[in-house]
Amino acid sequence: MDVIKTQQISWRAIEKVVVHPLVLLSIVDNYNRVAKDTRKRVVGVLLGSSFKGTVDITNSYAVPFEEDEKDPSIWFLDHNYHESMFSMFKRINAKEHVVGWYSTGPKLKENDLDIHGLFNDYVPNPVLVIIDVEPKELGIPTKAYYAVEEVKENATQKSQKVFVHVQSEIAAHEVEEIGVEHLLRDVKDTTISTLATEVSAKLTALKGLDARLKEIRSYLDLVIDGKLPLNHEILYHLQDVFNLLPNLNVTDLIKAFAVKTNDMMLVIYLSSLIRSVIALHNLINNKMLNKEHEREEDSKSEPVPSTAGS
Repeated sequence: MDVIKTQQISWRAIEKVVVHPLVLLSIVDNYNRVAKDTRKRVVGVLLGSSFKGTVDITNSYAVPFEEDEKDPSIWFLDHNYHESMFSMFKRINAKEHVVGWYSTGPKLKENDLDIHGLFNDYVPNPVLVIIDVEPKELGIPTKAYYAVEEVKENATQKSQKVFVHVQSEIAAHEVEEIGVEHLLRDVKDTTISTLATEVSAKLTALKGLDARLKEIRSYLDLVIDGKLPLNHEILYHLQDVFNLLPNLNVTDLIKAFAVKTNDMMLVIYLSSLIRSVIALHNLINNKMLNKEHEREEDSKSEPVPSTAGS
């Protein structure tokens, strides 16, 4: 039996999807109002612009959506609501166009390709952004996809569309950054020091890096075991990552790391000595003040000698 090979006939037009914080806040609010503590998902429309392969998503709104949990082919999306909402959004900002749709997933579902086909009437190449509103792992809670058509080399087979993953990131304009900072300022505990916050952020970043490295290792193990096909594009990206890593076996680099570490340890050691000296100095001053107070109290409590009359 011959193995049927496939090839993509749609060129990769979308290279990156940028999601703004306002979109994430709107989607989370929609989920908490409609589908929190349920197995349902919420669906909505993404607005923004597209330029040179980069889709910039700046706004969104929810759309009434229902689907049968047992039969994925049965679903409903309110077109009239979507068109009336888009006409109102267009009056506010004519530069924002429909660029795709979102789903709270947290993963792709069987009927997503059918829903995705509806948005071809509004944009030639729509994007689908899966938002994980309750992430269990560290990292960006967005996964972006667009559809490409695959045709079988065997002429008897019909072409079909499949989702292709595309890079996504979170970005914000200066005005949005100010708003997010004010929001996080209200959420964060003000009793925690700035240093503790920075250390916590570094620790979170390192945990995220550890999770990504474990994910890469598990993927490579599956490829070695033959459970996943060899993808040269992924291996090229991994090779680029390894090429960017510094060579730690260079003598000058090892010496520079050692000098830097020694300088930092020296500063920490001197800081500990100074702190100990200051603490001891404060203890001595405190004892001296206590003794002076005791002497004053003793002098006040001594009886005054009386003089006898002649």
